[in-house]
Amino acid sequence: MQIIDESRSIAVTNERFRPRFHIATPGGWLNDPNGLCFFKGFYHVFYQFHPYSAEWGPMHWGHVRSRDLIHWEQLPAALVPGDPEDEGGCFSGSAIVRDGRLYVIYTGQHYYGDGDPEHFWENQNIAWSDDGVNFTKFEGNPVICAPEDNSQHFRDPKVWQLGDAYYAVIGSQDAADLRGRALMYRSDDLMRWESIGVISRAADAASEGAIWECPDLFRLNGRDVLVCSPQKMPAAHHRFLNVDQNAYFIGQLDYEAARLDRGELHELDSGHNFYAPQSFLAPDGRRIQFGWMSSFGAPMPEQSDGWAGMLTVPRELIIMDDDTLGAVPVRELAHLRKAEVINETMDVVGSVTLQVPDPQHLELDLDVSLDRSCDQISWVLECEGDALVSLTFSERTGELSVHQRGAASDRYAEIGSVEHLRLQIIVDTSSVEIFVNSGAATFTERYYADAAPSHQVRSTHPARISVSAHTLSA
Repeated sequence: MQIIDESRSIAVTNERFRPRFHIATPGGWLNDPNGLCFFKGFYHVFYQFHPYSAEWGPMHWGHVRSRDLIHWEQLPAALVPGDPEDEGGCFSGSAIVRDGRLYVIYTGQHYYGDGDPEHFWENQNIAWSDDGVNFTKFEGNPVICAPEDNSQHFRDPKVWQLGDAYYAVIGSQDAADLRGRALMYRSDDLMRWESIGVISRAADAASEGAIWECPDLFRLNGRDVLVCSPQKMPAAHHRFLNVDQNAYFIGQLDYEAARLDRGELHELDSGHNFYAPQSFLAPDGRRIQFGWMSSFGAPMPEQSDGWAGMLTVPRELIIMDDDTLGAVPVRELAHLRKAEVINETMDVVGSVTLQVPDPQHLELDLDVSLDRSCDQISWVLECEGDALVSLTFSERTGELSVHQRGAASDRYAEIGSVEHLRLQIIVDTSSVEIFVNSGAATFTERYYADAAPSHQVRSTHPARISVSAHTLSA
C-alpha cells in the first residue's frame, strides 16, 4: 500500500480565489467526485487528486467528510497509486457500505511505458475501511477486467445493492465501432463479479458519444436514471457545447434482460464548468449529487496559487413534472446564511445595482413576475465594467443564455413560457451556481476577478422583481 510523500506535496500560496464552503484540495489538483456515501455518522466525499502539483497527474483519492454537508474536514488521501493493480493512477469509482465496512471500487490505470498517453489499459479494484479513514487494498485485485470486445476505455465503476446482490455499471467503449456504452456486472460479495452485459450503448458516436465516462445508475421516483459524461460528441445547436458533456437518460432497467429501455439523451447542467457528476442515497432518502467544476483546458488562475479545481455544492436530484431530471441545492445550505442583506420588491427598467457588503459570498434569490412585456431580464456579475458571468432570459423565446468572460460561446437552456422566473444564485469567491425555477435548469460557472464585483439586475421593459440576498460563510 503506497503512501503520499509529504515532502513533495504542494501548498496553497494565495487565498484570493479559494472557496469558503465548496470542497477543494488542501493544495494540488482536483477533478471528479468519487465514493460518495454516508458511513458511521459522516458524509464522505472522495475526489480525484494530484497532491504534488496544481496540474493533472497520477490520480490519488483525496478525502473529506462532514456531519452536515456544509462543513468539511480534510482527511488523509484514501488511495495512493503505485501498487500493481493501479501503478498509473487510482481513477474514479464509488463506495458502498456492507456489514459495517466501507468498500470502494475504483479503476486502476496502467500505461505501456512507450510514451504514448493513449496507450494504456484499465481494470477495476476493491479497497475497504473499517473506520472510514484508513483503507486496505484487496490482495486479489483486480476484481473486474475489461472484456475482449472493449477498447482501452473501461473505467469509473458505480456500485449499488438490490436485494442480496450487488451491481456495478462501468463506463466503456466498444472496440469495433468506437461507441460509448455502459456495462453491468453482478456480485454476491463485492469480490467476485460476473458480467451481465451491455445495458445501453450510444446510438452512434457522433450523436451520443464515443466514450461514456463516469456512469451513475440509480432509481428515482419509480424511474431508472443513467447519468454519464459522454466524450467526443459534437454540439447540437444550443446543447452539448462543452468539450466533453454531462448528460442523462431516463427509462426502466430490466435486470433479467440486462437492458435499459431509455429515452433521449438530455443535458444535465447547462453551464460552462460541470462534468463527471456522481450521486448517492442519503439516509433520509434524498438522492444527492456532486459534480466537478471542470476547466476543459480553460485558464485556471488558481494554479499559480498551488491548487486547482473544486466540487459543486451538494444538490438534491428530482424528477420534474415533464419527466426530466432537475437539481436544487440541498436544504442544509441554508445554514450558511449569516445575514440577510436585501429583502425587497423593486420595479426595474434599465439597470439596478444591488448593494451587498460581500458580493463574492452570497446567495441571491430573484423572483420576476412575467407579463409578456418584459422581453429580456438579466442578472449580471460585473467587475470594472466587464461582465464576469451573466444570465439573460428571453420571454419571447423562453430561452436562458449564460455568458462567461473569456468563453468562446454562451451556454443555453430552454424553460419555455412561464409566469415567474425564479433564480437562486450561489456565489463563492470564484464560482457561481445558478438554479432556475426549482430544477428546470442549472448553470455551473467559474470566474476570476481582481477586484470586488457587483451584482446587477436589468430589464429592457418595466419589471417587478422580488429580491432577497444573504451573505454566506461556513
